[in-house]
Amino acid sequence: MATSDAPGPGGLDSENQQTWAAVASLLTWLPIALDDQLRRESELSHFEYTILAALSTIDDLTLRMSQLAVLANGSLSRLSRAVARLEVHGWVTRKPDPVDGRYTLATLTDNGATVLAAASPGYIGAVNRLVFDAISPAQARQLRTIAGRVLTAIEGELGVKRGLHR
Repeated sequence: MATSDAPGPGGLDSENQQTWAAVASLLTWLPIALDDQLRRESELSHFEYTILAALSTIDDLTLRMSQLAVLANGSLSRLSRAVARLEVHGWVTRKPDPVDGRYTLATLTDNGATVLAAASPGYIGAVNRLVFDAISPAQARQLRTIAGRVLTAIEGELGVKRGLHR
């Protein structure tokens, strides 16, 4: 007869299985909740918001699409489709990189910055309600440490340095 500490059919002991179930649910439901808030209040998807926010952090508001894909944590094809939607609204522009025409540059427009500024209070409010209001400051520091360690392991597994947690 198996004990609660014995690995289950999936190879995880009971405690790790419960922890993984909670993490997997968080990874599924938090993005859905943030996406829902952004679509309802700003007509942006979470991914589109991430693109605008990533561009806003760069001095000249411009990045190669390949660099933006890393910052937005999306594939080039997904990024290209999202940037095309943002371009239709006039929030981002694309043009060939004058230094190397094999690359495409994406630039946040003034209208895009305005949309981002308008969307940010609701988004930040949702992040606070859903995450930081639910945990203590000490737990938030622990969460940051834990997330950093997991991201470091993922970077090692993938053999890339994404810089997501720095």
